[in-house]
Amino acid sequence: MEFQDVFPIWDKLSPPQRSRILGGLVRRRIEKGAAIHNGGTDCVGLLAVKSGRLRAYILSDEGREITLYRLLDRDICLFSASCVLRSIQFDVTIEAEKDTDLWVIPAELYRRLTEESVSAANYTNEIMAARFSEVMWLIEQILWKSMDKRVASFLLEEASIEGTNRLSITHETIARHLGTHREVVTRMLRYFQSEGMVRLSRGAVEISDREKLEVLENA
Repeated sequence: MEFQDVFPIWDKLSPPQRSRILGGLVRRRIEKGAAIHNGGTDCVGLLAVKSGRLRAYILSDEGREITLYRLLDRDICLFSASCVLRSIQFDVTIEAEKDTDLWVIPAELYRRLTEESVSAANYTNEIMAARFSEVMWLIEQILWKSMDKRVASFLLEEASIEGTNRLSITHETIARHLGTHREVVTRMLRYFQSEGMVRLSRGAVEISDREKLEVLENA
């Protein structure tokens, strides 16, 4: 898979623009747990994931994290190009949840592209609209959904991403994703276990009754 395969507007760019992108494109490998972008003062550029998984999250003044969205294979992120998005003040940290191979279009190169190409400018707006929709969905979850439903939803999403019902994940990690305390997650998981929905073991959560979790999530 090459960068051209994951950049949807590649065919709409001129030959000189394509050549410039390929000449400036940076290939990077980010190890699990490492951050590639740290807040609004950091301006990396446009990120395109070749393989692996990135997590975008915000950090409260008290140091509590909450996941905004994940970036999987072929996904593209623009919050990492904060200096290109002049009117947006959004301190997002992006870190690798798994060892990740990605491409980076440096910020200045991407800025020039959006100034020259209507297709690139429109694509940028589409990406940002989609990401903000995800953020608004998250806000709705926080405001209107009880924690048991949010934990159930997270477990089901995680199982879908990983392709297995046995999740190698700690209570602390789940709490960081959901922006809550570990003790809250532990209490929810123990309740789920008492209801036969999950089985708990050290460093792992196994979904034992997916249907029950789905009923809880949608209740």
